[in-house]
Amino acid sequence: MSFTVAASCSKTQARAGVLRTPHGDFETPAFMPVATQATVKAISSEDLDTLGVRGILANSYHLYLRPGTAVVKAAGGLHKFMGYDGMILTDSGGFQVLSLADLRTVSDEGVVFRSHIDGSEHKLTPETVVNVQAELGSDCWTTLDECPPYPATQAQADEALERTMAWTDRSVPALKRLRDEGARSLFFPILQGSLYPSLRAKAAEHMAEIPADGISIGGFMVGETKEHTWDVLAQTTGLLPNDKPRYLMGVGTPEDLWDAVALGVDMMDCVWPTRVARNGQILTRRGKYNVTNKFCRTDFQPLEPGCKCFVCKRYSRAYLGHIYRSRELLSYRLLSYHNLHVMHDIAGEIRRAIISDRFEEARKAFFETFRQADAQRAG
Repeated sequence: MSFTVAASCSKTQARAGVLRTPHGDFETPAFMPVATQATVKAISSEDLDTLGVRGILANSYHLYLRPGTAVVKAAGGLHKFMGYDGMILTDSGGFQVLSLADLRTVSDEGVVFRSHIDGSEHKLTPETVVNVQAELGSDCWTTLDECPPYPATQAQADEALERTMAWTDRSVPALKRLRDEGARSLFFPILQGSLYPSLRAKAAEHMAEIPADGISIGGFMVGETKEHTWDVLAQTTGLLPNDKPRYLMGVGTPEDLWDAVALGVDMMDCVWPTRVARNGQILTRRGKYNVTNKFCRTDFQPLEPGCKCFVCKRYSRAYLGHIYRSRELLSYRLLSYHNLHVMHDIAGEIRRAIISDRFEEARKAFFETFRQADAQRAG
């Protein structure tokens, strides 16, 4: 067993667990920062250690293009290449089937891409995607998938799902071969089905036949409303086995952490906390504000009073707003670090609340505070 459920909420589907990986135990629920190109933007591996982040996501498609898997393999694998010793989960590149639609051609065989870097042509198949992740040396491997756009008709979503399931089936022999050769990585195939509960059920039934260590849930947050997301996700997680971790792909605001975990999700990743930081947006327990707001110019409080991150212990809103407006590069690191600290801290609070069976009470208290008006002046 690579995953153990340590505690469950008596009122929701929330659970706290431990995923055992080649690079140590990874406690869930957890938020994973995104290190697309072997770096969390503006954040060093030392920063990740200080934050206590024990799991991140990297993108095999982008690393395959640059610097190339041969370089990463020669360095001793992705962990040594980037100087990070926590768990690394790699996306398959399937999301680029959606996001780089004008640069690719999809067939039952695989996906042919034109590199967004130099225009060179590359072909990804279910088999090569697994091989790429093996060369990168990540801890958790995903599968090539086709994420349908939103909106998509049921026929379009079904066609994408059928292709995804066929690709998953083709990934299994490649996985077994690599494991016979000594690979220890965990297998997290991707479950699609768009926003159609019947297709999600079909995908879940197929997933039960796959030797998966965990299940990656894709195809959400692509344009639909949050209400629609949670409705279909609730129906999806209810069909999945309890003894495997559920990884919800590309989801990650503070509110999302609580809501997704309540529906049985164990792991999430998203670029959102660092992306908004680079736009000056600050996360706090009382809501969000922008460091360029006028009041910050002469506000010498920390970004969030009471926050224990080193940024809040040392720097003021006035200083951070100043260096951000001046486009000093340091501002991107400091604001990103604080936002990731908030996300990591919330994930830890959620886990503790589940273990003590007070998840719903803690969730209610969080939202009552987070949604307070005039959050930027709170504290």
